[in-house]
Amino acid sequence: DALVQARYRRGGHWCSCLVTDVKGRPCEDFCVLQHSNRRHNTYICFCRICVITLAEAHPLLQSGKTIKNINYQISANCSRLQNKVSGKSKRGAQFLTELAPLCRISSSDGEEYTIYSCIRGRLIEVNENILSNPALLQEKPSTEGYIAVVLPKFEESKSVTQGLLTQKEYEEVLLKRLNSSS
Repeated sequence: DALVQARYRRGGHWCSCLVTDVKGRPCEDFCVLQHSNRRHNTYICFCRICVITLAEAHPLLQSGKTIKNINYQISANCSRLQNKVSGKSKRGAQFLTELAPLCRISSSDGEEYTIYSCIRGRLIEVNENILSNPALLQEKPSTEGYIAVVLPKFEESKSVTQGLLTQKEYEEVLLKRLNSSS
């Protein structure tokens, strides 16, 4: 929505880093949009904010899929909607590991997909707009249909991209998938 763009996309540069086949599930890919500083015509990712989205090959973005439900309730004692952040040091933020579930999304064909954080850090916010308008996930996955905003620890902000793919590397993975299925 305009809020995330105004708040997180104002100025600076954004790099896309991608994670494929999360937890061994084919095509369940995610994108981490990282805000970076630009110096001397090179992009240096000192991540102060990361936006988690579905990557283009995720099954939920394929034709014929309709999102039935989005649930931020991770367990009986953990709801991402209960995340309340305050102050400069982001007190109260839930800490996430790379494989921490952010939400579960079920589609009309009965499939359920768990969306993971993909990076370590503090949960700043989840996108509550997708609860009332789940089509945003499919129509505008990298903007208004984002899943969550995560802030890596400052000391880990340089290493947060290790193991993640660049857009070019991701396109090579997609090409290999296409070639192996034909």
